[in-house]
Amino acid sequence: MRSLVRNSILPLTLVIVGAAVVMGDAAGQTHAARSSGRSGFGKSGEPGQSQRGQDQDLPATAPAKDGNAYTPRRTEGNARIGAIFEKDDHGAHFCTASVVRSPDRNMLITAAHCAFDADSGQPLNDLVFAPGYRNGDEPTGLWKVSKVVVDDRWAKSQDEDLDVAFLVLDQKDGKNIQDFLGGNTLGTDRGFDNKVEITGYPTSRDTPLSCRNRTTKFSDTQLRIQCTHLEDGTSGSPWLSDYDPKSHTGTVIGVLGGHQGGGDQDDVSYAAYFDDDIAKLYRRAAQDEN
Repeated sequence: MRSLVRNSILPLTLVIVGAAVVMGDAAGQTHAARSSGRSGFGKSGEPGQSQRGQDQDLPATAPAKDGNAYTPRRTEGNARIGAIFEKDDHGAHFCTASVVRSPDRNMLITAAHCAFDADSGQPLNDLVFAPGYRNGDEPTGLWKVSKVVVDDRWAKSQDEDLDVAFLVLDQKDGKNIQDFLGGNTLGTDRGFDNKVEITGYPTSRDTPLSCRNRTTKFSDTQLRIQCTHLEDGTSGSPWLSDYDPKSHTGTVIGVLGGHQGGGDQDDVSYAAYFDDDIAKLYRRAAQDEN
């Protein structure tokens, strides 16, 4: 049984070593093979096929009733969540990622199917991240992804319980992304009943959407949530709990993905449960930041 003891990853205890692309080595049950985010699997969109101008009229700036999406304010916390593009921002954004605290201060978390091409068996090598993206405005510019870290079971068979990736970024002007934006903490073994806020970037919009609700248990390895309008492009969106207004940080307990690539309905979404396998993957990614 997987422990449900509350725990958070403390990045300062990790040892840093160099590598190119790191994959976990633990054994476990696998699931049927899936396509990568580049082919529009689950709630990832189709890169390069912009649908801008189709934004829906949703409540702006103020949180809506639990389970209903709204357009979030520009806040310090939302600034570290952004859209993923191919090569540059000329095409459509197709997934979402967010900054997670790490020893070298230059790491993102997203869904594995957003960053690894299952057909070729290779990580996507042309990803860029636009934190705080809104209507073409990029407050800290584009950040190039230099390394993609996924578990080897996901790479081989797209195990939906391991649909998580850590992305290492290149520096910008000699600085790391946490120097600009800070980062959220990775939380593991937090149980299945959590109040979370999810913020993501539907491909059909050039502004983010947020939704707050409680998670439920879909299976021993998957979280489920009911939130409206979490459509294509929201794969990889962080599920944030325990936001601290003093430190301006939250705890990422999941990312939109996992079962059905995050779900085949806009109003129901999933996330792989963050257990020891995800903690191990994080430590390996931290070793690969140098």
